[in-house]
Amino acid sequence: MSNIDQSIIEAFCPTGRLRASINLGNPILARRADDGRPAGVSIDLANAFARQLGVDIELVVFDSAGKSVEAVTAEQADIGFFAVDPVRGAGIAFTAPYVLIEGAYLVREESPIQDNAEVDTAGVRVVVGKGSAYDLYLTRALQSAEILRAPTSPAVVETFLAQGAEVAAGVKQQLEFDAARLGGLRLLPGRFMVIQQAMGLPKGRGAAAAQVLTSFVEEMKRSGFVQKALEEHGIEGASVAPLQ
Repeated sequence: MSNIDQSIIEAFCPTGRLRASINLGNPILARRADDGRPAGVSIDLANAFARQLGVDIELVVFDSAGKSVEAVTAEQADIGFFAVDPVRGAGIAFTAPYVLIEGAYLVREESPIQDNAEVDTAGVRVVVGKGSAYDLYLTRALQSAEILRAPTSPAVVETFLAQGAEVAAGVKQQLEFDAARLGGLRLLPGRFMVIQQAMGLPKGRGAAAAQVLTSFVEEMKRSGFVQKALEEHGIEGASVAPLQ
């Protein structure tokens, strides 16, 4: 039986169950397992939070971050897993991050671009996943380069090649995988940003509910749950965020 106040449980679960928005566009956090069901760190956290509330869970699955954000903002889902971004913060209350993920650039082997600082140049086209944290960040950060948007983050390299663009941007692990799979591609050294991956809920659910979710995330980091989940799912290129 949950020791959380019933009013808080009702704030999280207006339909009687916890609807968790899951984005399959970020393979570090969620993917389809061999049996077709969603699996990953975010699903493990969603299940653990439902157990803490003492309610059943319903996974609401999307192929892109943008769609997942829309579902929680519109209260079609009760919690979600997002990269913290001020644009998304208009409708979503974020916890502190539970995982840090590196964002990187990828180019063709023969590209003259050798460094992250050379990307923001007139004539350079950068492909990102539409509505992803990289899209939101680069839309603000890039002054001279042009942004092209792939439908989802996993489709970035495919779109980059099809469009003949100069740079692909996204989750470092996904880009490394695609570079090894396709050949003739290389990552630029280092990273251009670090994604702070957090949980979130609709802002209309109230400050008390937001505090319960924040406390849950801190306990999941403190207890080693997040680290264990990363290890069990074979995730590299992500680290547990510091305690707040």
